[in-house]
Amino acid sequence: MTPVSSSAFHFTSLVWDWPIAIYLFLVGISAGLVTLSVLLRRYHPEQATSDSTLMRTTLILAPCAIVFGLLILVFHLTRPWTFWKLMFHYSFTSVMSVGVMLFQVYMAVLVVWLANIFSAQVVVLQRRWLPTWRFVEKVLGWLTPMQKSLDIVMLLLAVMLGAYTGFLLSALKTYPLLNNPILPALFLFSGVSSGAAVALIAMSCRYRRNPHSAEAHFVHRIETPVVWLEIFLLFAFFIGLALGDDGKQRALVAALAGGFWAVWFWLGVVGVGLVMPLLLKSWANRRHSPYGVLAVSGMSLLGVLLLRFFILYAGQLTVV
Repeated sequence: MTPVSSSAFHFTSLVWDWPIAIYLFLVGISAGLVTLSVLLRRYHPEQATSDSTLMRTTLILAPCAIVFGLLILVFHLTRPWTFWKLMFHYSFTSVMSVGVMLFQVYMAVLVVWLANIFSAQVVVLQRRWLPTWRFVEKVLGWLTPMQKSLDIVMLLLAVMLGAYTGFLLSALKTYPLLNNPILPALFLFSGVSSGAAVALIAMSCRYRRNPHSAEAHFVHRIETPVVWLEIFLLFAFFIGLALGDDGKQRALVAALAGGFWAVWFWLGVVGVGLVMPLLLKSWANRRHSPYGVLAVSGMSLLGVLLLRFFILYAGQLTVV
């Protein structure tokens, strides 16, 4: 059945609303930044120093985005004061519980990984504010030989986290548009795209006279195939709905054939988020001003956010 809708943001079959879209967006940025940072350390270790803009952006935004996203999720719960139970009572049959475990491991490894990369700065802060904690230097010294292993573990966790946001929605079996195996891969690559956009914005703000640094070129080389993969996955996502059963076909029609969310998708996700950045990218790369990069990256980032809203809301329009 297709529920009667009072408005685009309020209808009878709606379970998860806009805070969940923001949460999904923030988690994708964190996973995308970490993925790009690990790849930079793997292929250009001479650039992946503590002075790297990408590494510094990851240091600040990767953990902060996760923390802020989880706070949104906690306060969105019916009984937010009982959230701590999720952190200690695990169930491998629950997608939400598996996600909690993944978040905990991800944050723990992320802190250790970042502390090792910025070990010199950590030691300076420790000596200044916690001089009795001399064990910090020893622990960082033990971690140094393990850096390559930490990079691999961190990359795996970032990929798993980026895909998990899609698994979280695809587990809703009564919503035919969301119950789609393409969704985890789509969210993973769109998350990397959002991480690249954030990194490029940070680089343009830091190096206004040279927005096309070596780091920026690396991010562009990763970003271009990722965007095309995102377009392919979107195409495969909708083709899968078109070739599915009656419920999936009705979900496709409800999402794309007319109405508010169809306009949102074609103008916002496709127009602003995909077509405009692709058309303007070569123009922005030829300019030595950072404003072109800021505009293109801003549109890409907005497109990923609009995609999260579209998938979440349009996906709940139709139930079976």
